[in-house]
Amino acid sequence: MSLEQNKAIALKFYEAFDQQDVEQGRKLISANIVSQGLDAKPLKGYDAVMQYGSKMFAAFPDGRHILEEVIAEGDKVVTRGTFSGTHQGELMGIPPTGKQVIFSVIHIDRIVDGKIVEHWGQADVFSLMQQLQT
Repeated sequence: MSLEQNKAIALKFYEAFDQQDVEQGRKLISANIVSQGLDAKPLKGYDAVMQYGSKMFAAFPDGRHILEEVIAEGDKVVTRGTFSGTHQGELMGIPPTGKQVIFSVIHIDRIVDGKIVEHWGQADVFSLMQQLQT
């Protein structure tokens, strides 16, 4: 696939994530995806990644990515931007605060045959925790 096609796949995935469109997500990620950086240990497989997504949806039902930069090389796509939402559900042991948060995110996705097969995600968790303090 071309670099532009890979960029489009990654962007479609984050759009589907933000819209909580499970069916579209299923079309864009491999059943055997390995995702790192989202949890303490790598998440393996579509179901594990979707369980993590469900936690984020519960914590931030209105969560949205604003991706400011998209870079592709080889089979990898890097996206850099922010994630924002209203904290309406438990997250990492913190009960809902009702606070609006915004924090930086960087993702690297490896795409093979039109599907994301590996994901690395990093977020500014320190900034998120500061914003959630009461």
